Amino acid sequence: MRIAVTSTGKDLDSNMDTRFGRAAYFIIVNPETMEYEAVENSQNLNLPQGAGIQAGKTIIDNNANVLITGNCGPKAFKVLQSGNVKIYTGAEGSVSDAVLQYKNGELDPTGEANVEGHWV
Repeated sequence: MRIAVTSTGKDLDSNMDTRFGRAAYFIIVNPETMEYEAVENSQNLNLPQGAGIQAGKTIIDNNANVLITGNCGPKAFKVLQSGNVKIYTGAEGSVSDAVLQYKNGELDPTGEANVEGHWV
């Protein structure tokens, strides 16, 4: 199992980033050992559109089974669903807090996008 958490920084103590497509980092965590790796998302930060789609591909390419984020738009949601990634929103605090909330069953999977997409 690999959990991706949107993050403002490069480690487990970093705050969660509520954005998905334009999150600064994705922290990919093994919830059993809490070993992690930081994946930069800088290539998507300034895209005028399509950041969520590209970020979704990054999550799939890094073999994450679960994504914990603040918000997920419809295009990103479709990409993640196509990769069988379960999406959870509503976590708060640091990356390690979010993983702990997931492990404790405090988060519910999201069945649809929770924000509108960015249409230009």
